[in-house]
Amino acid sequence: MVKLALVLASAYGIIAVAAFIAQRRLMYFPDATRVPPSSFALTGVEEQVLETPDGARLIAWYGRAAPGRPTLLYFHGNAGNLANRSERVRKYTSRGYGVFMLSYRGYSGSTGRASEQANVADAKLAYDALIADGVAPGDIVLYGESLGSGIAVQLAAEKPVGGLVLDAPYTSIVDVAAGAYPFFPVRWFLFDRYETLRYLPKVHAPLLVLHGEEDEVIPVAMGRAVYEAANAPKEIVTFPGAGHSDHHLFGSSEEAYRWIDAVGQHEVEPQKQMRP
Repeated sequence: MVKLALVLASAYGIIAVAAFIAQRRLMYFPDATRVPPSSFALTGVEEQVLETPDGARLIAWYGRAAPGRPTLLYFHGNAGNLANRSERVRKYTSRGYGVFMLSYRGYSGSTGRASEQANVADAKLAYDALIADGVAPGDIVLYGESLGSGIAVQLAAEKPVGGLVLDAPYTSIVDVAAGAYPFFPVRWFLFDRYETLRYLPKVHAPLLVLHGEEDEVIPVAMGRAVYEAANAPKEIVTFPGAGHSDHHLFGSSEEAYRWIDAVGQHEVEPQKQMRP
């Protein structure tokens, strides 16, 4: 029994060390395929390349807003690439919204490797690119999808924006990892922590939280915790029966349109709002 315990302890230690060394490979799942928006007949959407100060080249899709309409600065989820979000881009641009969808390092033809530090720095670069293109801060609505929600919150904590949409947000990536790997001391050794609750007190833009109630990747309890910790004005809409990435089938797109239109018309009420 002692020998067996030693073998198991050694195996656990080896796995833990390997996970520590390769943690970013276990955290990010990029699809490096670069596909132009023209492949999806996205009218008015073009590919842009942003050069970062440290030499990376970032791929983004950009469709400019119709007059008087806001622009979504969109930070996508973990897996896949921009091509997987083409229908989202189409839906928003068809309503006259602008969309600037940034691809993280290693995704969709962007060079380099993703990390929290790089992703947040690149988000600021994308924000500055919109400002340089003539988009007013109040006309920028940040949209953070899953992984991108933590990036959007950090950007909103530092930059003025018209609104913030968090799609399946988490309290922190540390909390997500601890739930997924309860037998490993992930709270001690994660480099990229994306501590949403740490940055939320600095965010004063109107907030919308969208979350599927059957989400098995990021529990809806985390979305509710993010909502409770946020400053007003804020609203949360959860969707019974919806999972992590299918709540658009349950009406989340329509809720997002309604809220974004209200933000654009300065009609968001400064108190808690919750829909069933």
